[in-house]
Amino acid sequence: MNITQLKDAIAQGKFDNIFNKLYPADVSVARKRYNDALNCFEEIFGDREEVRIFSAPGRTEVGGNHTDHQHGRVLAGSVNLDVIGVVAANDVNVVRIESFGYKVDPVDLNFLESSEAEYGKTSALIRGCCAHFKKSGYNIGGFDAYTTSDVLGGSGLSSSAAYEVLICNILSGMFNNNGVDRVEIAKISQKAEREYFGKPCGLLDQMASSQGGFTAIDFMNPEKPVVEQISFDLASHGYTLCVVDTHGDHADLTQDYADITIECREISNYFGKDFLRDVDTDVFFASISDLRNKFGDRAVLRAIHFFGDDNRAEEQKVALKQDNFNHFLDLVNESGDSSYKYLQNVYSASNIKAQGLCLALCLTEKFLNGEGACRVHGGGFAGTIQCYIPTERIERYLKMINGVFGEGSCCILSIRPIGGCEIIPD
Repeated sequence: MNITQLKDAIAQGKFDNIFNKLYPADVSVARKRYNDALNCFEEIFGDREEVRIFSAPGRTEVGGNHTDHQHGRVLAGSVNLDVIGVVAANDVNVVRIESFGYKVDPVDLNFLESSEAEYGKTSALIRGCCAHFKKSGYNIGGFDAYTTSDVLGGSGLSSSAAYEVLICNILSGMFNNNGVDRVEIAKISQKAEREYFGKPCGLLDQMASSQGGFTAIDFMNPEKPVVEQISFDLASHGYTLCVVDTHGDHADLTQDYADITIECREISNYFGKDFLRDVDTDVFFASISDLRNKFGDRAVLRAIHFFGDDNRAEEQKVALKQDNFNHFLDLVNESGDSSYKYLQNVYSASNIKAQGLCLALCLTEKFLNGEGACRVHGGGFAGTIQCYIPTERIERYLKMINGVFGEGSCCILSIRPIGGCEIIPD
């Protein structure tokens, strides 16, 4: 379809079925958003004979805080916030993407080597995705795209992973008949971020964005992760999922994040293992006296958190499958307690006066008064908390928490059942 045909199809409701699945809150908002994106593409690139639309969601971490990089188990969910792309092929072997709010350098597909000079740039993510598609034996080609995203940056919802998964879905759809499976898309996306963007990330974010729905992932063998999708309706239990952005300063937190993996590695290496998942927990606990003398108490506590949260992620998966929501909420609270006391990623030791996450957790626990659950979300230190609030009390919670951290700080989420995909009308 060309631009006019796509806009007509939106107006006629031919996209409404897919919009209802992806954006259940308000299909009319989705119609306008996609229509606006089509207009922007046409203004920048002109109309084309064949224009296609793709989407990739952000993700929320549900269970397993900082377990993925130790080959542990996690539970995650893709969310209703996403990055969308209006795309058409070109014949110049160059990827040209214009994104709302900023320009992206064109990526010449004749030059796909990584460069430290490109670290941290969006063009590096594009180049990395294309390079690893080609290395994996898939077809690539030039295309023009306009993208727009409502995945909140700095919120722990993984806007970068959503962008990578979008690029890989475009490559799969445009040049490989949508034939690249979701696990492969996630792995290629991670490689792009690690090797081309220069960020040593785990695989959780990309896998959750690619898979869709509630997704349990076991990273014991990261090359062949065990992935299981879980059907669960949170709203039917009378709860609303949300994240609260405390607007902490994300600058200079690199060492805080790095220290977690460094200290976990010190413990695992003591036992001749590369990752904590391979360490026998009984042997670990029998060795604590020597471990604390060699590596300090914090490293020991962080390892204890890993062992606990790795098991909890599995328990949470089972609780959802058995529709045991009260036990699931108990496990969420246990995970948050462990992150606070043992993992210690609720504030930075380099800026102890800034404890927005601690304050948000305190206020939320007081508000819930024994109901629901809350925990630190994602990497921690200066980001967001995740909350399960009784739906009948959500308006009061929004008023309370936004009054402290600013209007719009609390973002209501729903779990999106479909991961990265091409948006196709009926």
